[in-house]
Amino acid sequence: VAGLLVLGLVGCSSKKGPELFFASGYVADQGINRLWREDSAQHEPQTILNVYSPYYGGDTIITRYEFQQGQLHLIKETHATKTDLGVMLRFDEGGNVSFMQRQLPERREKLSSDEIERYKYEASKILDLSNALRAGNVRLVQARWRKGLITTCAGEQVTPALTGRAQVWLAKRASRSNDNLGLAWLTAPQGNELLLVANEDFCKWEPKESDL
Repeated sequence: VAGLLVLGLVGCSSKKGPELFFASGYVADQGINRLWREDSAQHEPQTILNVYSPYYGGDTIITRYEFQQGQLHLIKETHATKTDLGVMLRFDEGGNVSFMQRQLPERREKLSSDEIERYKYEASKILDLSNALRAGNVRLVQARWRKGLITTCAGEQVTPALTGRAQVWLAKRASRSNDNLGLAWLTAPQGNELLLVANEDFCKWEPKESDL
């Protein structure tokens, strides 16, 4: 994970304790990351789902991180449309690789030691950043836009306070749409930040706590 920009939204929070299910996100150097995290009853990380959407071209990449007793156990990377591509890494209790595989269109291959270390590094960074976002109460909201009305995936009609630049962005996309858009934004004590506007219904696939 390179060039992370948390948009200046991370701050202090007076929450009583960390939630077991939390959705957030951040801006990377070339795209948007949306995170869904579930912790165990002991407040240890259990699952983190990272959905990376590049700004220009490229496929959306979904990476699932699973932990056992707070230790990294599984990394599974898939592509939204290129189903013949992907990576899976499984680790034992000592943190050693017990299974590795890269799926290519016509074959499977092992990962190099450098690639394994890169995936482990990214997992560590994602976990650290997820901790920081949750501590700062930086929350992800996804919604549907239809004829000027915004309805969250939870069914609540809202009017998020967006910057002038974000409103112009939304207006431009709305003028070229068929009256249906998907929105994703971050909300925090310091303000809101629009992440994505797309001709896609994010609510159709948004993970729920039971999904993780």
